[in-house]
Amino acid sequence: MKKHLRIAMAAACAFAMVGAFALFGCSTGEQKADEPKADEPKAESHEAVELQLFAANSLSKAMDAVQELYTQDHDWVTFKDTQYLSSGELNEQLAGGAYADVLISASKAKMDEAVDGGYVDEATRFDLFKNDLVMVTGENSELAAKYGADQSFTLADVATGNYAVAVGDESVPAGNYADQALSTVGCYTDPSGKTGSDITGKGGTFDGTPLDGKVNLQTSVGNVCKQAESGAVDVAFVYSSDVYRFGGVKVIGVVPNDTHKKIIYPAAVCKDSKQAEAAAEFLDWATTDADAKKLWQEWGFELVTE
Repeated sequence: MKKHLRIAMAAACAFAMVGAFALFGCSTGEQKADEPKADEPKAESHEAVELQLFAANSLSKAMDAVQELYTQDHDWVTFKDTQYLSSGELNEQLAGGAYADVLISASKAKMDEAVDGGYVDEATRFDLFKNDLVMVTGENSELAAKYGADQSFTLADVATGNYAVAVGDESVPAGNYADQALSTVGCYTDPSGKTGSDITGKGGTFDGTPLDGKVNLQTSVGNVCKQAESGAVDVAFVYSSDVYRFGGVKVIGVVPNDTHKKIIYPAAVCKDSKQAEAAAEFLDWATTDADAKKLWQEWGFELVTE
C-alpha cells in the first residue's frame, strides 16, 4: 500500500514540475502586447514647433494648401498666421522688427535687399519658383472674346493708348516687371533712358507716354488682378499663377520673357529665426515631396529645380 502511495505521489510531483516548466516557458516566451519588440524602432518624439512665414502675396492660396499638407505628416509643426504682402512690404515689416522664420520673395532684387538689410541668412538662400507675366482682362469683356482663345494681345496693342491698364506699384515685383516690359514699347520712361531687363522698373514714369493718365497703380498683384475682374481697367499685368488664384479673368496675352528680368521667387531662412532647422526642413520638403510638387503645379507655380 505504501509502495503504491509513493508511486502516486512521485507521479503527481513529476506532473506538477512539467506544468511549472510549461508555464514558465509561456511567461518568458510571450511578449506583452503593449511592449515594443527589440528590433522595432521607437516612435520619434518631437518638440512642438511654430513657424512664421513671410511670403509674397501671389503665393497665398498655394502656400496655404502646402502648409496644410505638411502638417498632416508633421503634426508637431504649426504655422502662425502667414503674412502675404508685396515683397517690398515684407521687407519693410522685417526692417521694422517683425519676426519671421522664412522669407519668400517674388523678386531677386527684393531678396537682395533683405540680405543687405541683414534680415535673412544668405547661406540658406535659394531660388524656389519661376513664373510668367501675362495680360488679363475681365472674362466677359470684349477683349476676352476677341483675344482669349489665341492669347494674341500684345504689348504693341497696349501701346496704342486705347486701354486703361492696371499694374503693381514700385513695391510690387510684378509691377516692376510690367514697367520693364512696357518700357520696350515706349509706355514707361526710365531716368536712365534704358529699357527692358536693363532697368529696375522703379523711379520712372508713364507721363508723356501713350499710357499717360491711363495707369491704375495697386499695392499688390492680387489687387491688380481684381481691377481687371471688376472691369475697372481693360488690361492688368499679373503673374500666370494669379489666374489660378482669382476667378473672373482671362489671359489675353503672354508678355515676352526677353522684355523683362527673369521672374524668380527666392526663399531663405530669416537670420533671427528661433526655429532655423525646422524652417530649413520645411523648405526642403516643399521642393522635394511629390505631393507638394503637385500642389505647386496645380496653383500655377513651377519649381526652379524641375
